[in-house]
Amino acid sequence: MSNHEHKDNSHRSAMKSGMSRRQFLSYTLGGAGAFMAAGMSLPMIRFAVDPILKKKAGGTWIKVVEASKITNEPQEFKFKIHQVDGWYVSDPELTAWISKDDQGNAFALSPICKHLGCTIAWNTEKNNEYVCPCHNAHYTKDGKNLVVAPKPLDEYDLKIENDWVYLGPVKANTRVV
Repeated sequence: MSNHEHKDNSHRSAMKSGMSRRQFLSYTLGGAGAFMAAGMSLPMIRFAVDPILKKKAGGTWIKVVEASKITNEPQEFKFKIHQVDGWYVSDPELTAWISKDDQGNAFALSPICKHLGCTIAWNTEKNNEYVCPCHNAHYTKDGKNLVVAPKPLDEYDLKIENDWVYLGPVKANTRVV
């Protein structure tokens, strides 16, 4: 066997056993690119997921009006709540219709019509009913739906403390069946 043949065989076996320069560069650049992509995407994922992971605060009670001002006739009272919706913080003004029932217990109704979401008003037709101006839905003083609307008006949780009326979150009407 000549020296020339021996060199060719050793050269071929060395190439087969190692990594080529092209493979090394592909692995190195691919790994570096994946590392940079992960570094850029993790803050975006955290930004999107962080509001979901925050613990929800319990329903807060809002001081609305002195209890002595509540009568048997429904009255409209406006109040502001502090809300955080994801990253958006706002203080919207809400409305409640507050009155007393025949037993003297105070209750508060949401002014949002259950038909299409318009704002209702009390006694606009002089019939002692809530009336929706959009599609003429009618509700009783307790919020029971009479005409057009599929459900009764929602009510607010209400408590009286230190001669003040406090309102909590909106819930389904428990006054009517």
